[in-house]
Amino acid sequence: MRAVVQRVASASVTVDGKVISSISRGLMVLVGIGTDDTPTDIDILSNKILSLRVFSDASGAMWKTSVKDMAGEVLCVSQFTLLANTTKGNKPDFHRAMSAESSRQLYNVFLDKMKRLYVPDRIKDGQFGAMMDVSLTNEGPITFTLDTRKFEYVTPPNGGGEKKKVKGDSPGSAEPTQSTPASPGGES
Repeated sequence: MRAVVQRVASASVTVDGKVISSISRGLMVLVGIGTDDTPTDIDILSNKILSLRVFSDASGAMWKTSVKDMAGEVLCVSQFTLLANTTKGNKPDFHRAMSAESSRQLYNVFLDKMKRLYVPDRIKDGQFGAMMDVSLTNEGPITFTLDTRKFEYVTPPNGGGEKKKVKGDSPGSAEPTQSTPASPGGES
């Protein structure tokens, strides 16, 4: 699963000219579900989103509190385009995105998990499959990308052979820490 998480002063989703969901201060989360995503990915991503320390504490020290700590809200929007492959040509390839009905089911499981881990009425969402207009005021700007499996897809910088040891290589970790230095040019 992939997510783009933005710290916002406010955010809203409009469908057919009508605001269907809105939040005040908190997180705007775009969520993409891949063909091989499972409930394990949901557990990893939901815990990470709700625990990510992207807000200041009462003294103004940055990176000290999570959305839960500051009693913020979370607006989630299903976003299959996050799984696009854009490496060949100019037309995005969406074969890595889960099919619509399967994705709808897994996205609903994700929303339910977020509500169980936090306060249910502070978790909002858009309208799955609809053409949505998303408005937000990004604070900072502060934006993070999360991917429950990113490091399974990374090709080692030497082009093959021995894989670099990366903490977080398994689907169970969302915070990788390299144990060997990156080669010139780094990773993508």
